[in-house]
Amino acid sequence: MSQILINAYLSELDRIKRVSGSLSEQVISEAFKDLLKAWSRQQGLVFLAQQGLTSNQKTSIRPDGTILHDLRVPLGYWEAKDTSDDLDTEIDKKFRKGYPQDNIIFENSETAVLIQNRVEVMRCSMTDTRELERLLTLFFGYERPEIAEFRRAVAQFQTDLPAILDALRDRIDTAYQTNATFKATADTFLAHAKETINPTLTEADVREMLIQHILTEDIFTQVFNDGQYHRENNIAKELSRLEDAFLNGAVKRETLKAMQPYYAAIRANAAQIRSHAEKQTFLKAIYEGFYKVYNPKAADRLGVVYTPNEIVRFMIEGADWLCHKHFGRNLIDHGVEMNRAGFAGG
Repeated sequence: MSQILINAYLSELDRIKRVSGSLSEQVISEAFKDLLKAWSRQQGLVFLAQQGLTSNQKTSIRPDGTILHDLRVPLGYWEAKDTSDDLDTEIDKKFRKGYPQDNIIFENSETAVLIQNRVEVMRCSMTDTRELERLLTLFFGYERPEIAEFRRAVAQFQTDLPAILDALRDRIDTAYQTNATFKATADTFLAHAKETINPTLTEADVREMLIQHILTEDIFTQVFNDGQYHRENNIAKELSRLEDAFLNGAVKRETLKAMQPYYAAIRANAAQIRSHAEKQTFLKAIYEGFYKVYNPKAADRLGVVYTPNEIVRFMIEGADWLCHKHFGRNLIDHGVEMNRAGFAGG
């Protein structure tokens, strides 16, 4: 398949040169972009063109292509240059500006250069199909240390999860039986949840919601570096209050000790992501890929699944439009609040 993609690239490059008569980067780079996009799709990766980034030097950069894992962590980058450019000079200019050097391809439609971990690992003619295939295989086979550690942490997480769940469920059972403060707080929360989420919820649902909250509350902090969600979301605040009634810091740390490599791996990967929107997508991937593994049916039914950004945007924009239409005000206006049924009011 890779040879087919490369042959298609060379055919398209010849066609573009013949039709346009141009050797400029803007014209001829489209063929290699299509090759990278096709190769990315083949491996379940995401190709983004001209994505703005902030370099380690705090400069604004915009590689011609960024290839991302499904976790929204970069696999590598691509930068195209004009055929007439001195490729080594252009590479030096880009690195001085702060372009990443962990896994990046520079090319001018004649020569391709692969840099990995600040070292040139390969250079080849782009008409040499076998060598170009080898270069691209090396590029797409690169694995960031954070990604490798994350995959190991995920495997360990799945192994450790049953024991963690058993420990949490035992502690919750004991709290219901012996902790009057916890029992009263749990009853209050159940009444609140019935009113705001679903009137058919039961005590068993509260137990599962509490466990999921305990397991996932650090995720928001790890990804977004703050606890804003847990300070402002009503349900999360009530779950935190319920957690505090039976699980103190030392006991919690001991119970979740096996989770720490997983949290650390999430933190390391989240640190690679600068955009808030991309962090939301990363968080969604965490939930869909791994946090639903222990009880996906309950997660869906209790609304723990992370709502897609597009749905949230539609809900907010729809509510804003209705608020303006019926009340002449926007959600952002002072004094406009959302009541428990989800309707805006002053």
